Amino acid sequence: MKHAGSSEVHKNRTMHRNIREDRIYIDGNTARKLQTVPVRRNRRQNDEIRRQQVRRQVKLSPMNFGYIFFMMIAMLVVCVVLIGYVELQADITNRINHISKLESQLNDLRLENDEAYTKIMSEVDLEEIKNIAINELGMKYAKEGQVITYSGEGRDYVRQYKEIPKGK
Repeated sequence: MKHAGSSEVHKNRTMHRNIREDRIYIDGNTARKLQTVPVRRNRRQNDEIRRQQVRRQVKLSPMNFGYIFFMMIAMLVVCVVLIGYVELQADITNRINHISKLESQLNDLRLENDEAYTKIMSEVDLEEIKNIAINELGMKYAKEGQVITYSGEGRDYVRQYKEIPKGK
């Protein structure tokens, strides 16, 4: 029976000797066999190994023509959809910008219109219009019996089918 210590000492001597002689460090039992005997197989075993290798290749490689064609068509469809999406996004952005410009122009025109209306209304003197109407054009104020009040059904205009009745 060998002692564990003596086995280790023998191992250390072998490694030191290998280092000195070959300059190769081998740790443990990983030394290579220099001459290996080829394993001879018969024809039936070789055919079976080839069949297994072909099956593995078919299983591992689903890249046949149909699969590649399908993937190319799928990628083409995805690209067309993405390009369409990007174009729609760009069109929406352009329309939003155009609407913003039009709204800005509308606000500017409203401001100009309000300023013009204020200017016109400030220049109109209602007393002068009243004097011209009474003195030059002969306008008179209505008397009590001349004003008839009625309510119209529509807000925009009134269609008159009969004469308005005279004072009550």
